[in-house]
Amino acid sequence: MQQETPPSFLPYLAQRFQSLVWSCLDSDLTKTAVFHAERYYSIDQHNHDSRHLYATALLHEGQTYSALGLVNVPTDIQCGGCLEIKAKCCTALGRHRQAREALEATLQDPTYVPTASTSSRAAQPFPDEAALRCRSGNMALKGNLPEKASVSFRQALTLNPHLWEAFEGLCALGSIPEIDEIFPPRPPPLKRAPPDDTQGRSAPIATGAGFFTPDAGSSGNFLRSWKPDLSQTQAFRMGPPPGPRESIATNDSSFYPDHSFQQAHRATRSQPANIGSTQTYVSRALSSADEAGPVPKRQRSIARHPEATKSSKPSSKLAVDDSLKKPTTSSRTTGLGKSNAQAAVPSSIVTRRSTRLLSGTGTKQPHTSKHAPTRGRRRPSVNARSRSTESEIEEEGLAAGDVAYSQSPPSIAHSPRSEVSPSPSNWTAAHEQAAQDEYEAECADHYLYNLIRTFASATRALAVYDCQRCLDDLEQLPQAHQRSPWVLAMVGKAHYEKLDFASAERAFKAVRTLEPYRLWDMEVYSTLLWHQQRTVELSFLAQELLNINPQSPQAWIAVGNLFSLQKERSQALTCFRRATQMDPTCAYAYTLSGHESIDEDLDKAINFFQSALRADPRHYNAWYGLGTCYLRMSKVRLAEYHYRKAVEIHPHNAVLLGCVGMAVERRGDRNAALWLFDKAVALAPTNALVRYRRAKILVSMRKYEAAVQDLEFLRRETPEESNVVFQLAKVYRLLGNEAKSAHTLAVARDISPKSLNKIKKLLDTTKDEMGDDKMDEG
Repeated sequence: MQQETPPSFLPYLAQRFQSLVWSCLDSDLTKTAVFHAERYYSIDQHNHDSRHLYATALLHEGQTYSALGLVNVPTDIQCGGCLEIKAKCCTALGRHRQAREALEATLQDPTYVPTASTSSRAAQPFPDEAALRCRSGNMALKGNLPEKASVSFRQALTLNPHLWEAFEGLCALGSIPEIDEIFPPRPPPLKRAPPDDTQGRSAPIATGAGFFTPDAGSSGNFLRSWKPDLSQTQAFRMGPPPGPRESIATNDSSFYPDHSFQQAHRATRSQPANIGSTQTYVSRALSSADEAGPVPKRQRSIARHPEATKSSKPSSKLAVDDSLKKPTTSSRTTGLGKSNAQAAVPSSIVTRRSTRLLSGTGTKQPHTSKHAPTRGRRRPSVNARSRSTESEIEEEGLAAGDVAYSQSPPSIAHSPRSEVSPSPSNWTAAHEQAAQDEYEAECADHYLYNLIRTFASATRALAVYDCQRCLDDLEQLPQAHQRSPWVLAMVGKAHYEKLDFASAERAFKAVRTLEPYRLWDMEVYSTLLWHQQRTVELSFLAQELLNINPQSPQAWIAVGNLFSLQKERSQALTCFRRATQMDPTCAYAYTLSGHESIDEDLDKAINFFQSALRADPRHYNAWYGLGTCYLRMSKVRLAEYHYRKAVEIHPHNAVLLGCVGMAVERRGDRNAALWLFDKAVALAPTNALVRYRRAKILVSMRKYEAAVQDLEFLRRETPEESNVVFQLAKVYRLLGNEAKSAHTLAVARDISPKSLNKIKKLLDTTKDEMGDDKMDEG
């Protein structure tokens, strides 16, 4: 796969990421900071600023080894900032001698220029309301208060939709809003073009109200006053990749990185310093007040007219016309002041956001004056009107939410001109550069907004176990993000839930290659290796996780899975209990304890599963375990109830549907059970377990031809499975095909010599007796 070219607006995007990450760190929302810092590092891995910011976020989150691995690069490319963060990591790990050496090495480089992420900055004095509500939701979630957690998370997202922890909290609760409700689609930005010579007509205009400029008193709400144009949905991709690329959902090994990714990126030390200090907008007007000319008189009570709109308040913000919808309309635009930005825009025009992220300081943006300055401005000798009268009429009309229109276009001599739209003769290189800067700043806002929107859509799909939708959404991400550990971990979990263990294993291996010290999601990887009976790989993973952090529940779950694979149940239960001691809210450790106890003590297993559900009511594996316990206790109705609860949470799991079908068949409704098995096979045609169970219920319903098809399919897929071959011989005998039955029995005897007594019993059984056999649990 070819390396994706960084976007041209990267300096502006870097500024936004820096502001967002630091505001989250100041508010103690460290996981949100890690999410956004990884996005920044993914698009610019050779920049030391992105490396420092990502390592700092990981260090605050407690992922010390991962942070140390980022800055522990070869000496020839190591900078003073890398050494300073390395000293912090070594101090956190108790490696005080290595920390001293790193600090001494920092002093040896007096020419180092601090990057934006390591230079001095003013921390946020107190978290804003959105951050406090998000933290309140986190505590309610851990305290088993789902209703209060849901309310807090929704309020936090209303105030600030960029708080990733709030969205993940709603996904964990199952109270997931629609993506368009939090992240409405936005059209791409338009670059301001030089005005043409046609002055007679003017199209409706959009304001320059910024995306990342919060209202006064909005507590950092980025989207409170923003009204999207839902009719103009746009594709998210920034552009076609430079070369062919494999799909993220495929099983092609060329998609995942090789082991060369374990080496540190050889970044140059001549990275751009203070990359985030670029000014977003010019602060001075692009044209003088003398060029504007006299302001035409505005009518108080004039009906709206769709042909022309005018604004008498200039602004230095970017203005966008409606020329996309009406190509014949003149592209000349005028600017609106900040005070009348919202009122002067038609409902079909999307207000654009500014380029400033939440700074975290809580300070208000300086407001522009309501009226244009009159000092040093020539007063017109004709058509003059008092400033107070004009201001009164103008404010009254705009306060009512109406757009002011004139009955007929004014003459060219008296046409008002915006300070951001000079006349064609005055459009200079400075104006062109300012327009380009504004456009790139808008592109950075649009990129970040749609990036978070796509991540939210994929995360929501995975939370409701719509795994294919999740993979499709991740496919829409830019290439740089598709190769990040966060995305590859989501790919691995999606394939795991689809029971595609081969693809899931390869995705998790790629995660381990990119981030060898990662702890998140490794409990899923260890269970995946348990299913595949990979003892050596599981042992290596468990030892590495214990060395990284012996206090992490993921490490003890991996060790417990290893003992379980070796049939040492008491040691496995001890490890799972240790995991719950490290994290009492770890529902997965309780669930694995229940599965480990289910063959010896059903009551004990039920207690473990119930403890898991108290920690996480949406843990479908615990519902499945309870259903299995009650089925073994012959409590069929209770088993069916718990199986159906698991299916409600994970409706795309074929094994769960098969379990419901088995419980329904046990209570005597074979037709309903067969319908459930058909649905399960349709979801997972290659799943051997559901096909085998459907074949057995078909035999019990005397549908022998259909049963032969399933059993022959299973024989081709698993030729060494003696139970399948024995069932096939049984069905051939019921069909009266003695030759095929005898041949299949001989094959079964060769595969499993211990089944000789079962074969003799089959030969001594009549057809009627075989047709009335009850289906066993196998």
